[in-house]
Amino acid sequence: MEYVDGGTLETALARGGTFSEERLATVAREVLEGLAYLHARNIAHRDIKPANILVTSDGRVKIADFGVSKLMCRTLEACNSYVGTCAYMSPERFDPDAYGGNYNGFAADIWSLGLTLFELFVGHFPFLQAGQRPDWVTLMCAICFADPPTLPHTASAKFRNFVDCCLKKESAERWSAAQLLTHPFVCHDPKTS
Repeated sequence: MEYVDGGTLETALARGGTFSEERLATVAREVLEGLAYLHARNIAHRDIKPANILVTSDGRVKIADFGVSKLMCRTLEACNSYVGTCAYMSPERFDPDAYGGNYNGFAADIWSLGLTLFELFVGHFPFLQAGQRPDWVTLMCAICFADPPTLPHTASAKFRNFVDCCLKKESAERWSAAQLLTHPFVCHDPKTS
């Protein structure tokens, strides 16, 4: 395996504080390229979070920890095990009947990416106050019954819309990795504006 010496996005957040939108656009694009590759091969990662995204010495990011990834069948069958990190699980993971009927690992990866980018922007997990460490039931209730979190007004309209496309409660309404790669937030080149 390739050695990646820059740590994870989680450690980068702890060391350097929140990420700029320019940096987040790059992170989003690189993670989406990885997810698009996986999803095109019917593989759902199922545990996207800051601790599972590695940073290279030149600042690129790579998806890591495929321990709970799954090869999805053509029917996108329900996964009967609760694997992954519950804080980053999508609403349909907890309650498939209420949020889309079936668990879709690809849409769940997008939900987790949205939460990850949100966390890197504000500096703490989106459904909680800074420093709060709730139990599994608190997280499940927040994810399933609360409205999706919204970015502060300091975020640009493009970034807010991008995160909104990731954090749709209904799994069928979330954009796919391929669709998100066309979103203006990740397509925008700040050097040309």
